[in-house]
Amino acid sequence: MQPRPHSRPGSPARASAGPSKFSEIRVFFRVMVALGSNTPLKTRFIVNPRSGRARRVIDPVRAFAQARHADVVLTERARHASELAAQAVAEGCELVVAVGGDGTMNEVAGALIGTSTTLGLVPCGSGDGLGRHLGIHGSLAHVFRVLETGVARTIDTGLADGHPFVSVAGLALEAAIAERFNLLSRRGLAGYLRVGFVAWRNSEPEELVVIAQGERHPVRALTLAVANTGQYGNNARIAPAARIDDGLLDLVAVPELSLGNALPLLTRLFAGRLAGAAGVTQLLGTRFTIERRTPGLIQTDGEVHTAGANVVFQIQPASLRIMAPAE
Repeated sequence: MQPRPHSRPGSPARASAGPSKFSEIRVFFRVMVALGSNTPLKTRFIVNPRSGRARRVIDPVRAFAQARHADVVLTERARHASELAAQAVAEGCELVVAVGGDGTMNEVAGALIGTSTTLGLVPCGSGDGLGRHLGIHGSLAHVFRVLETGVARTIDTGLADGHPFVSVAGLALEAAIAERFNLLSRRGLAGYLRVGFVAWRNSEPEELVVIAQGERHPVRALTLAVANTGQYGNNARIAPAARIDDGLLDLVAVPELSLGNALPLLTRLFAGRLAGAAGVTQLLGTRFTIERRTPGLIQTDGEVHTAGANVVFQIQPASLRIMAPAE
């Protein structure tokens, strides 16, 4: 199958999703008025102390929150961030800040999708794909500045077999890597590359069929990603042209690795030049159905789930509000 040109000549009309445009405008002005006044938004910080550097930033986060009369709660178990975020929405919080990695962000965002509550980020995980894509990465001072002076931006999210994702979802090798990576006590890029090598040694390319816009595309892929943002994290840019608010998902299927193509593909991945590489398949769309021979794992922002032989990935346009840097 020849790769489809990776361009966006015209995005399809968005399906209606979430609150109306007038509701969005009202929320935007409420956020801006509150940020510019002495009356802060009702805010809750949800901290995952097991995520990357999160434990080291708890004290500054507490100090920042206390000065703004905000609450700080810590997760205690898997999926606890989802429960805490849903509780925050029910209690009328206008801004819920995820302090952790992409997994924590995924849990918190999942509870905010389709609501008027805005997501904030203090990225301190292993990869921080969403934070890097939006420019919310670096020093705590910069991150706190975004929370104080940023704008509430409406973005798309996706569903993978019914599981929400904000950055990247996928199957095959990347799901196997995510499963191994989540078991590590110490993570980071070195740990990711290490478990990635082990997972690659134990993986085989999968014979897949991608169904998009009524057409069937046979693909033999080592890994398949469906991206809403440009990267996995750590600047591994699987879909560098992806936009988070265009109503489209970017599908990228990477071929089997060999001694001849492994290093060039890895170099292109981190250089943001994967488009056009030999054997790489790229498609744009609002919905993809992936047929594989057997059930298996999928990953959503690094969270691992078991799914059937057929997996549906679809866009949820304009479904989440997030605090982002003012442009």
